[in-house]
Amino acid sequence: MPDPNGFLRYERRLPARRPVPVRLRDWREVYPPASDELIAEQATRCMDCGIPFCHDGCPLGNRIPDWNDLVRTGNWDFAIEALHATNNFPEFTGRLCPAPCEAACVLSIAGGQPVTIKQVEVEIINRAVAAGRVTPRPAPERSGKSVGVVGSGPAGLAAAQQLARAGHDVVVYERDDALGGLLRYGIPDFKLEKGHIDMRLDQLRAEGVRFETGVNVGVTVSVDDLRARHDALLLACGALAARDVEIEGRGLSGVHLAMEHLVEANRVVAGRVPSASISAFDKNVIIIGGGDTAADCLGVAHRQGAKSVLQLDQYPVPPSTRDEARDPWPTWPWILRNYPAHEEGGARAFAVAVTAFEGNDDGELTGVRIAEVQVSRVDGRRVVTEIAGTERLYPAELVLLAIGFEGTEPGPLLTNLGLTRNRRGGIDTDADWQSATPGVFVAGDMHRGASLIVWAIAEGRSAAASIHAYLGGDGTLPAPVEPSAGALTA
Repeated sequence: MPDPNGFLRYERRLPARRPVPVRLRDWREVYPPASDELIAEQATRCMDCGIPFCHDGCPLGNRIPDWNDLVRTGNWDFAIEALHATNNFPEFTGRLCPAPCEAACVLSIAGGQPVTIKQVEVEIINRAVAAGRVTPRPAPERSGKSVGVVGSGPAGLAAAQQLARAGHDVVVYERDDALGGLLRYGIPDFKLEKGHIDMRLDQLRAEGVRFETGVNVGVTVSVDDLRARHDALLLACGALAARDVEIEGRGLSGVHLAMEHLVEANRVVAGRVPSASISAFDKNVIIIGGGDTAADCLGVAHRQGAKSVLQLDQYPVPPSTRDEARDPWPTWPWILRNYPAHEEGGARAFAVAVTAFEGNDDGELTGVRIAEVQVSRVDGRRVVTEIAGTERLYPAELVLLAIGFEGTEPGPLLTNLGLTRNRRGGIDTDADWQSATPGVFVAGDMHRGASLIVWAIAEGRSAAASIHAYLGGDGTLPAPVEPSAGALTA
């Protein structure tokens, strides 16, 4: 039984972040390990509700009350088993997921403080790794069937692990020079140190998964060749087509897509390239966008030594607490979210938009014109209206566009498979995750568009279950979501 008074005896607490002056000198993760006492205290706040709405907030169906109570009672060995039962990579989700499970926690009703689910999760896996409890689980028998997985992000890796453990021969193809997808080069080390990825890759190799890097399917290897090698294909290539702007001065030197900046910075940290050609050092930086990617750019700019950083958001300042009329519990609320990068410096401006980029005679960016705006919805479309007389000029030598993604990238892979992107930029599937091309399955951001890491893993696991059935495998694999599933809505 859970402690019925735990949430009354303890308030929500998180471990203190590393001091700003210290962490800005390196690229290590912001959070230090938490003490056993703190984590047990926070796990004790879980009420093990009769209807655990946190399960509905998380597409993986994580058994949150179960592993909270196991942590409360000190049963760490069983806690990692309960966690791994639904989540292949809790070290990724515990660091990167914004935790819709916490928004759906019963303790968050009426502005309450939810259980620190995400922190408990990451501490369970941290302790399991340290104690050597994350070990390979190879299949006792091979099926004789082969699956090719295109893309080594969280969806592809989750599917690969599930299929390999079911006895299938799995090869993961990655077009980059290192494995992990956006986890490797899109996420800065201060959020996810890359040793966590390497640990899982070692586990997957020991379970029989093979990896090939530098393989751009449709370019360096033909689609027909790949289909001939395997009994089924899973496409998990992500949604990397970045959204751009058509604004005067866009072609100036110094205006870049956010991922151009982040990928190169990650390559420098990894020692893959000696220095960054897109650096914030001693520059006035303006970041356009208000989400996770923009915050990542902010943290990178601080560590690169930016002179100043201004982050722009078209929308007005969100409320500090849930607006029940707009986002009733247990849905994901629109609130002001402050990331660790925001406490490191920089300024934010809301309800503004860029009207023009200005430059010098050499084509170099020198400034950005910004005006206040109002955002409204007309016939379901977003309409941005500039407020007359509010335009002002800010100096800038570097602008980073972090305004989202338009779906999976078009190219020879899709063309040669006869697949077309839908209006959201994703690839449609049937109820079994199979595309319009027989034997070719799709999962993750490539299917649903840019989304949360928990959705990527959930779709990878579900697609693996359908592939296993398609190959005539014995039994069934877990399938936490259907292709039509979506986040909780009012």
